[in-house]
Order: sequence, then structure tokens, then C-alpha cells
Amino acid sequence: MKPKKTPQKDRQQDLFRVELESIIDPGHALVKLAKVVEWDRLDELFGSTYCPEKGRPGVSTRLMVALHYLKYTYNLSDDDVVEGWVENPYWQYFSGMKYFEHLVPIHPSSMTRWRKRIGEAGAEELLKETIATGLKIKAVKAHQLKRVNVDTTVQEKQIRFPTDARLYDRARQRLVDYAKQRGIRLRQNYNRKSRQMLIGQSRYAHARQMKRAKKCTRKLRTYLGRVIRDIERKYPQPDEKLQSLLKIANRIYQQQRHDKNKIYSVHEPHVECISKGKAHKRYEFGCKVSVAATSRGGWFVGAMAVHNNPYDGHSLKMDRNRLKGIAGDRFNAILSAAGMNFRKLLRAAADFLRSIFFWLLSFQRTMTIKVSII
Repeated sequence: MKPKKTPQKDRQQDLFRVELESIIDPGHALVKLAKVVEWDRLDELFGSTYCPEKGRPGVSTRLMVALHYLKYTYNLSDDDVVEGWVENPYWQYFSGMKYFEHLVPIHPSSMTRWRKRIGEAGAEELLKETIATGLKIKAVKAHQLKRVNVDTTVQEKQIRFPTDARLYDRARQRLVDYAKQRGIRLRQNYNRKSRQMLIGQSRYAHARQMKRAKKCTRKLRTYLGRVIRDIERKYPQPDEKLQSLLKIANRIYQQQRHDKNKIYSVHEPHVECISKGKAHKRYEFGCKVSVAATSRGGWFVGAMAVHNNPYDGHSLKMDRNRLKGIAGDRFNAILSAAGMNFRKLLRAAADFLRSIFFWLLSFQRTMTIKVSII
């Protein structure tokens, strides 16, 4: 069904609870922005993605939008932003709450499902709203939007630095877990031996004993190959998930050092190795992102994740991506731009309120001096 209404629109009072408006500072930047953002437009826009008659009422659109703005403004994960929401009354007021809540509003996985629901077009609407809000509070000038700069950067994925030994062990472990879930009895799972080989490879590599380290790596590759063949013999018609994992494991088992389109992560097989010529970081693992920002003010007006490692000659820095898959790369690129804009909106709102405070203070001092002279 359609999402629930924002609690602030409920006129019914609760005698045993204190409203948030009575305990927060009305001059806070988040309070000011909460009154400027067009929540009704976003509610109507995203409400069209819900079935009007079937299912239970969805989570409030304002709550989900606010959580995503806060997530990318402060660079938090889904779990961290939900946990921080319980402790921060300003976040709750910005999300449309009427009273202070002591429990988490949603499970963090609901944010993942909501992102899939609104799609990439919905993320672009969130970015568009930050620019519209900036124009309303005059943080963004209309003439600033007439000229933009386009550049590229690398969006790193939330993965460990890939090594052959880790990839062999991780792929084998995932196959063993999948086989256990499906009741496949393997001849040997190599859990104990793989752990010993992985620790030995790390220690030998640290001591620069590369021949012994390579020997441990070859052992780990052998264990992976045995598990792959054992599953293929005993489960000739695997389901879709197991088939996909077997395909990834076979590619990891067969890939060589100088091959192209290698796999660098078992759970994120689309990750690419990108060399941008940086002195402090030779290789980065993720995807490229093309961003468009205004020449004056640096407001982001567009962002797009680009895969297959196309050529570019310039670079910009971007934080690590926690979202899964190619769709997660696209969401993170657009919503990161929205988060950067929202951070500037908070700073602009705080500066505006601070200027008003100092003007009132100076005016009060001037009036005090005039009265004393009289």
C-alpha cells in the first residue's frame, strides 16, 4: 500500500510525551532545511512506485529520504545511520517525527529495498531536490548553474586488497558453504588445511621467502580445484546461485597474472582494477565515476558510474562505496553527489543563522550605547 503519513502531520496530541519542537533549537541548520525541502513532492513522486491496495502501508517517504540524505552527508553505512538516528533529536525532527523516539524506525535492510524501488531515476530526483533547496535559501545562485565542469574519479568498492591466496581461499569457502546448505557431501572441505596454508603464505611473504609463499598459494589453488570438481560431479544440475558461484570460482581458478578482465572479489566480481597514476595509491579497485559540478560554488548537478574502465585524463577523489553490485555503484555515485550538496546546504543554513545572530547582537549593543548616552 501507499507509504504512511509523516507523524508531524498527525494533529492528535500525546499528554505523556514531549514534542521535539520543545526540546530542539529552532535555529539549527537541519530544522531550517526541514521546512524548505519539498517533502510533499517527493512523497507524491515516490508514492507512485507502491501498489495502492495490496500489502501493508509502506514506511514514510520522508523518513527514507531523510535517512539517505543523512547517510551520504556524514558518510555512514545503513546500520550506522539508523543507530545514530535514535540518539539524535535533530535527525528525528528532520525525518518528520513529532515526538522523540527511543527505538529504531526501520531495519537497515529496508533502505536497500527502498533504493531498488525508486531506481536510478529516484536517486537523480534526490540530487535535483538539493539544488532546488539551495536556490530557495539562496545558497545557490542561478548564474552559477550556467557553466559546469565535468571530470572523472574512481569510486572504490568496499573490498579487501585482492591476492591470489585470498581469492582461492574465499572462493573455496563460499563453495563449501553453498554445498552444505544444499546437502552435498564433499569428499573433503579443506577448511583446516586452507587456513594453515593461508597463514603460512602470509608469513612467508612478509619474510620475503617468496618460493615458500608461492608453494602455499599453489596448494590453495589445488584445494579450490578439487572442491569445484567434487561439486560438479555430485551436483550436475546446480541451481542459479550455485551455478553463478561455480562460474566465478572457475574464472578465479583459471585466471593468470597478465589476463584481462580478472576477478578481484568473490562477492563483487564486476570490480575493475584502475590505475590513475597516483603517487600514494598505484591501483584502485572499483569503477570510474563521471561528475558534473558548477564552475562557481562547486555544486554537484550530475554524477554517473561508468564501467569497463574507459579512458580519461583527469582525476578527482571519492570515498569508498559500500553498496553491492553495478546498481549499487550507480546509486552511490548519484547519492554521494547529493550528500555533498546537502553538506553545503547545512553549512549555508548555519552561516545564515549565525549572521542574523551577530547582526542582532550588534544592533542590541548599539541601542544600549544610545540609551546610556541619553
